[in-house]
Amino acid sequence: MRTHTVRGGNDVALHVREAGRGRPILFVHGFSQSLLSWRHQFESSLTDEFRLVAFDSRGHGESDKPRDAYDDSELWAQDVRAVITELGLDDVILVGWSYGGLVVLDYVDSFGTDRLTGVTLVGAISTIGTDTATERLGPEYLELVSGFVSTDVEESTATMRQFVDLCVFDDLDPDDHYFMLGYNVVVPPHVRDSLRDRTVSHDAELEALDVPVLLTHGTEDAVVLPEASEAYADRVADAELSWYPETGHTPFWEQPARFNRELRAFARETPPSE
Repeated sequence: MRTHTVRGGNDVALHVREAGRGRPILFVHGFSQSLLSWRHQFESSLTDEFRLVAFDSRGHGESDKPRDAYDDSELWAQDVRAVITELGLDDVILVGWSYGGLVVLDYVDSFGTDRLTGVTLVGAISTIGTDTATERLGPEYLELVSGFVSTDVEESTATMRQFVDLCVFDDLDPDDHYFMLGYNVVVPPHVRDSLRDRTVSHDAELEALDVPVLLTHGTEDAVVLPEASEAYADRVADAELSWYPETGHTPFWEQPARFNRELRAFARETPPSE
């Protein structure tokens, strides 16, 4: 396992981790999460064939947490670009989970797909701050919003406990629950507030994607509703939709063996540029 610090948009320091050798796969985590979300990928046989890279998004994990600089799509795009450039990643497959899907599309909107060979969207959003965005979110998730931004420690922590529970279909092992809760509560309330205080739609960029797309979604996702990926599948010409039964918002955690197998197959089927 190798770690790096990369300077992203607005000179924000991003904590980056990588493992393995081969074709690069770059993972972008979701709202209030961490690169640790991808533990079951980094500790798998994927590293025998691929170079896995993940980073803590701005405001998350061990990356910088400025008071602002979260409402500009260009800054998010620059973060991804900086990781790709500094680590010399070419023919990349981008994997965006939840809010990370929005960040992936921020990047595509600003820099195109020249350095990409494929995109995987996992329970992802493509828009925020719009009526469509709200319609694609689960009602139980929306009920937690006030607690996400609370500066009261007890209320904030209790909300994040509920959020972690909501992310999965079956109950988590207590150690896994505490592990996830830890990297969720590291994110300050002002960051969670700012993450939601954006208005952007990348549905047009999604529809225009000119690389293969794998859509992965749990049928029991209570955070980003399955209807979201159904809508994406209707829009994207070269898209494969993979449903995970009895799975919530984290297919890569709840069903890691299948997720890793499908990601490996997708990567093998998207050859590098000549």
